[in-house]
Amino acid sequence: MCSPGRAPPGPAPVGDLPPEWETDDERMAFLFSAFKQSREVNSTEWDSKMAFWVGLVLARGRRRGVVRTCLRELQNGFERRGSVPLGLGTVLRELLRRGKMQRESDFMASVDSSWISWGVGVFILKPLKWTLSSVLGDSKVPEEEEVLIYVEQLQEKAEEVYRLYQNSVLSSHPVVALSELRSLCASVCPDERTFYLLLLQLQKEKKVTILEQNGEKIVKFARGLHAKVSPMNDVDIGVYQLMQSEQLLSQKVESLSQEAEKCKDDARIACRAGKKQLALRCLKSKRRTERRIKELHSKLDAVQGILDRIYASQTDQMVFNAYQAGVGALKLSMKDVTVERAENLVDQIQELCDTQDEVAQTLAGAGVNGLEMDSEELEKELDSLLQDSAKDPVHLHPVPQKEPDSGFAGAISDAELEAELEKLDVCDRDLARKKSSASSEPQTALGLNL
Repeated sequence: MCSPGRAPPGPAPVGDLPPEWETDDERMAFLFSAFKQSREVNSTEWDSKMAFWVGLVLARGRRRGVVRTCLRELQNGFERRGSVPLGLGTVLRELLRRGKMQRESDFMASVDSSWISWGVGVFILKPLKWTLSSVLGDSKVPEEEEVLIYVEQLQEKAEEVYRLYQNSVLSSHPVVALSELRSLCASVCPDERTFYLLLLQLQKEKKVTILEQNGEKIVKFARGLHAKVSPMNDVDIGVYQLMQSEQLLSQKVESLSQEAEKCKDDARIACRAGKKQLALRCLKSKRRTERRIKELHSKLDAVQGILDRIYASQTDQMVFNAYQAGVGALKLSMKDVTVERAENLVDQIQELCDTQDEVAQTLAGAGVNGLEMDSEELEKELDSLLQDSAKDPVHLHPVPQKEPDSGFAGAISDAELEAELEKLDVCDRDLARKKSSASSEPQTALGLNL
């Protein structure tokens, strides 16, 4: 029996199933029955049953967090009161046709053969099965033990593996050991087979490449979320070897430090027991170990210095590439720009500005309705008008002034009010006569006869 998932095959929990699973026997009997050979017989029932099982199969895989399954596991998972769905094979064939699932053998065949050569020892490749699958296509109902892959979940988990690497200390260099990567992704990959499938997906997306070096498989990741991985070169291998040397030296130094501390404790115990010679031997051993630690520290410093220079050179290379790209872009943007053309352009702008100023001055000096007016004549006429108005002042009846009394004068009589009103009427008549006499004379304004 296939074992594609983490959990053993078995009936699905009641909470993961639709409500009618336990309550509607008639409905479930219809859903558990086999599909008609032709959809045209009753397309409505066929589509209804297919939609039910397609959603349930995909939801089961996503809920369990697995990328692999098979027909037998699904039959066991959807067992109900001793019976299994008879149409699951047709459902899986439909999922294969839609691209929601893929045969594991077809998936491996879709990856470049040079990329999966490292995985031959893990996968049991069947070239004959691949050939038959490529000839028959997805029209063939999958076998009970044939492993199928949830395509979307495989892509999502592969992206999760890539994010785990990017957020880990291993991302300091693009090349890592396969064993270290496997330990890092233990929470995402339930088994080794799933781990290799995820790596194959990353290889298919050109995000990683794998090489075997001295019997050990190493993985190179692409730098950047949307970048493509470059082929592994001698520099990558050399840096990886330096990193491995640094790790081994660090482990050796730690081990020798513990050994030196143990020799010191042994010498102290021997002294307390009165074993002087044994204590001297322990001290000599401690000093030899400390000399080895000092030598290893020197070597470790040298390796770390080389690695630091390599990382600095990689940064310098990145900056150099950025400068080079900037120079290229600047050359393209300044391709048609020269000093002579810039000066010519500035001269043209200045000429246009001068022309615009002249036009504005010409328009400002134009007369209204084609008549030009002399400003001096206008000023003289304005002065004459002012002099005429000064010669003929308007006479108004003076307001009577009364000295304020020290006390309250009392109310004004009616006779006094009538006398004041008569005086005002006389002033108004004189003013009206002056206005009528003035309007009867010809008027001249601003040199124009009106």
